[in-house]
Amino acid sequence: MAAENLTRAAQALGHRIKVETQGAIGAENVLSDNDVSSADAVIIAADKEVDRGRFVGKPVLVVGVSEGIHRPEELIARALSAPVHGGEEVGGRARDRAGAGHDAAHAPGAPGGPSVAGVPAGGGSGGGAGRGGERSVTYKALMNGVSYMIPFVVVGGLLIAASLALGGETTPEGIVIPDGSFWKAVNDIGTVGFELMIPILAGYIAYAIADRPALAPGMVGGWIAAHGELYDSEAGAGFIGAIVAGFLAGYLVLWIKRVRVPRFVQPIMPVIVIPILATTALGLFFVHVLGTPIAWVFEHLTDWLGEMTGTSAALLGVILGLMISFDMGGPVNKTAFLFGAGLVAENPEIMGMCAAAIPVPPLGQGLATLIRRRLYDGQERETGLAALFMGFFGITEGAIPFAAARPARVIPANLLGGAAAGAIAGLATVTDAVPHGGPIVAAFGAVGGTPMFLVAVAIGTLVTALTTVALLSLEAGGRVTGANGAGRGAPEAVRTAGAPVETGRTAGARTEARRTACRSAEAVRTDSVPVPAPAAAPAPVPASAPVEAGAAGLARYVSRDSVTGGLVATDRDGAIRELAALVARSGRVADVAALERAALEREDQGSTGLGAEIAVPHAKTDAVTAPVVGFARSAEGIEWGSLDGTRARLIFMIAVPEAAAGDEHLRILARLARALTDAGFRTRLRDAPDPAAIMEVLAEIP
Repeated sequence: MAAENLTRAAQALGHRIKVETQGAIGAENVLSDNDVSSADAVIIAADKEVDRGRFVGKPVLVVGVSEGIHRPEELIARALSAPVHGGEEVGGRARDRAGAGHDAAHAPGAPGGPSVAGVPAGGGSGGGAGRGGERSVTYKALMNGVSYMIPFVVVGGLLIAASLALGGETTPEGIVIPDGSFWKAVNDIGTVGFELMIPILAGYIAYAIADRPALAPGMVGGWIAAHGELYDSEAGAGFIGAIVAGFLAGYLVLWIKRVRVPRFVQPIMPVIVIPILATTALGLFFVHVLGTPIAWVFEHLTDWLGEMTGTSAALLGVILGLMISFDMGGPVNKTAFLFGAGLVAENPEIMGMCAAAIPVPPLGQGLATLIRRRLYDGQERETGLAALFMGFFGITEGAIPFAAARPARVIPANLLGGAAAGAIAGLATVTDAVPHGGPIVAAFGAVGGTPMFLVAVAIGTLVTALTTVALLSLEAGGRVTGANGAGRGAPEAVRTAGAPVETGRTAGARTEARRTACRSAEAVRTDSVPVPAPAAAPAPVPASAPVEAGAAGLARYVSRDSVTGGLVATDRDGAIRELAALVARSGRVADVAALERAALEREDQGSTGLGAEIAVPHAKTDAVTAPVVGFARSAEGIEWGSLDGTRARLIFMIAVPEAAAGDEHLRILARLARALTDAGFRTRLRDAPDPAAIMEVLAEIP
């Protein structure tokens, strides 16, 4: 729109103009050196940082995209009397160019009579300099990262959605794509796209701030942010952590650049010294400083949710909806999802609340682009359509582009919609029998109370969409402006290659972690290690006293007598019988045969194999006098019907009396599930040489 309006205005005023645009498909109508040299003035209408190096000696006017849309005649008049650009570096950087007109952040125009070089280069409207002026460096850097990330979000999300729709099969453990199938390969390719989107976001934020030397530190920092196992967190920091990493990398590189070094060192500074120093410093800072509070938040959120299971269903639905919608794949989102997934067999209502909230952010943001199309440019509307598709398949990451570009507007809207959906699902006692969310689970018949589930999703989506539109309209001050970061109408034709919007939950194996508890474990699993031979069973100890309700720590439920380094059984039923006899050593089992029957009956309802070589058979029966947990390892592995096809090597048995089948049972399952998603914990458990060492590892669970 800016390009078209500038062209029409120039023609009406009798000027000649050439306008270079840089949209999602790259630079078009690129200016040549001759175009620039013959121009009488240059207009840069951009919401991103633009390199003005090729306009030395020309009057240059720099404004926002919306000014090019609404005041083209005024801009042309101002441009002809604008200050002459003297060739200084703009924004602290000047980019190398293979040819004129290829900078990723600008798009001018030129020849002629009075001739004007127009420069519409989208980027966004929200937070920057004054009205019509240039955006802040922070805003432009954010939009640069968002724009480069969008293709990865769309590619990853749509490929995963297509593979689930065309190759998925409904099982008690979730929607499964058979290994070795064509659609499994498509799913894996989409997973790679999601794996890359967070590093891309961080890398190009850093690049926009400090140019090429900041690209490697930014991407490495983003990768660390996305992989919580590097700093002992079951979930990474998501897109919010990537934004933090990108800005830290960019400004760290700028600071290093200011350090004076001998002349002979200067040539290697941008390609060796700066990237190595910045990457090392940022990586260590993220792992050892930022990682600790992230891990702490995840751990305590899970404990807090465990304490909430006895509260009002509506209140719990609101809390789970808020958490699911907050960071779309970060630690808060994953805490809620894994909590629901871990309890899907025991309390499917909790997963029902999560499943209703999961699609709300992408569906709501996609609907907003349809309700008020003029708030969004072409690229953003395309992203909105993709978000609608991803939302149907329960891919929350579809909303990340909008949230990354406009967090102050989009995240509150997502929270309201997610809370509404979760509350309605809780009040209606909606159930979900698989660890997945979105309308797709209802289509596959996994939802109990389908009409109210769809009502919850629809209301949550509408709340998010209307709130988003209202907040963006208020932000515009009565004018329609770009919702993702491009000025109102800076459509694809007038955007730069780095101006769209982003994506959390999420990535690759991490994306699957939001789909199923099995996939979550698989995403962080390590290779199997040989299991040592079983140690001699120690002498029985006296029966433990009954455990008080609400007691913390897995060590309260397990003793050295109820763990073993190796199972003799080679099949599932035999393993359950052996485990029942094992936990009987604790003195808390009144009827071993009844415990066996209860555990086998529970297994008939759906496999308790979680994947990643883990199985957690459990039973609620008065055959036990107090809650008890047993653990055993299988050297060869036992076929347990796990979603990922792995044989169970780490096997826990949980048994609680009927009287403790509520909060106590849920609390044990939640804490155990949280610990088992940690690859390091699983490795220590496999490596423990004897029951005493196993007990030391289990004591790590709070």
